[in-house]
Amino acid sequence: MELILKYFPDLDENQISKMSALKPLYEEWNAKINVISRKDMDRFYCNHVLHSLAIAKLYDFDDGEEIMDIGTGGGFPGIPLAILYPKVNFTLVDSIRKKIKVVEEVKTALGLNNVRVINDRFENVDLEFDTIISRAVAPASKLVQLTKKALKSKGHHIFLKGGDLAMEKVELLATYRSMRWYEHNISELFTEYFFETKKVICLKKTT
Repeated sequence: MELILKYFPDLDENQISKMSALKPLYEEWNAKINVISRKDMDRFYCNHVLHSLAIAKLYDFDDGEEIMDIGTGGGFPGIPLAILYPKVNFTLVDSIRKKIKVVEEVKTALGLNNVRVINDRFENVDLEFDTIISRAVAPASKLVQLTKKALKSKGHHIFLKGGDLAMEKVELLATYRSMRWYEHNISELFTEYFFETKKVICLKKTT
């Protein structure tokens, strides 16, 4: 938890309390339903919570915005961002029921009234959002294609990804010529070794 406060020193007491409760909650549920690699739990705040919050270091959300986290898994990046932005609405979607069960329980335990949880494939969600976020679910062009109907006309995508994304970028821009690809190295935000190859990708329409 000290790691989160290192980079987000302005959290209020409520946010600190909820962030602090995350690891015990996930440890409890992970023992029943494995949604996080058990070897990863020792670096839970770095590899999952801080990684999710990298988005907030680059992009701010306005009160009332509608955000969809596709393929949320155990609730990342959606749950940490929902704690950070209590006046922003987050819809967390995953097709795997056991993962969604954990997300529902974490949401309830923390009293996250700004979080809605949906157990379905994200391309089936018949709602519109200002921003669609995700953590390394699929290639960017596929994610854009599957979520086109869910994104508002001036909305954009923000993805957490890693490694060499050169071909993925070429494919995306060849398919969606009206989009712009913005790439940020998380290693420029956080000094921990885990982030050496991690990136935040933002896709915005030009028309």
